[in-house]
Amino acid sequence: MRLTAALSLLIALTTSPSLAERVVTAEEFAEMVTGRTLHFDRFGRPFGSEQYFDDKRVIWAFEGGTCQRGIWFENTEGQICFVYDDDPSPQCWDFLQTDDGAFHARLDGEDPESDLVTRDVGTDALDCPLPDLGV
Repeated sequence: MRLTAALSLLIALTTSPSLAERVVTAEEFAEMVTGRTLHFDRFGRPFGSEQYFDDKRVIWAFEGGTCQRGIWFENTEGQICFVYDDDPSPQCWDFLQTDDGAFHARLDGEDPESDLVTRDVGTDALDCPLPDLGV
């Protein structure tokens, strides 16, 4: 009985006070984002937005920046990866849902402090002119 109490205390002391988080599967991710635009904060400030289409195409725009078109896919490790027209190197992320309902994106190998945190989810289209229109 004492061992159980000591083990419980050890777990409580070593457990981070942060919220519990769960990695979202690719199927859950698709259901959550398809047809929507997610607006992200980083370090408590607006960072960028991404619009998700039915066929896994995306448009990303840094806050106040230009638009980048790309696609997303699931890699063999279950991460959500993005490839954009201007950079063929995949950027892979874990998308996490916390127990308070927040939605985080963590770049592979980055610390939680660098997470992108969803500020807003809507159906608004990003203001991105099509390429070669001269607009």
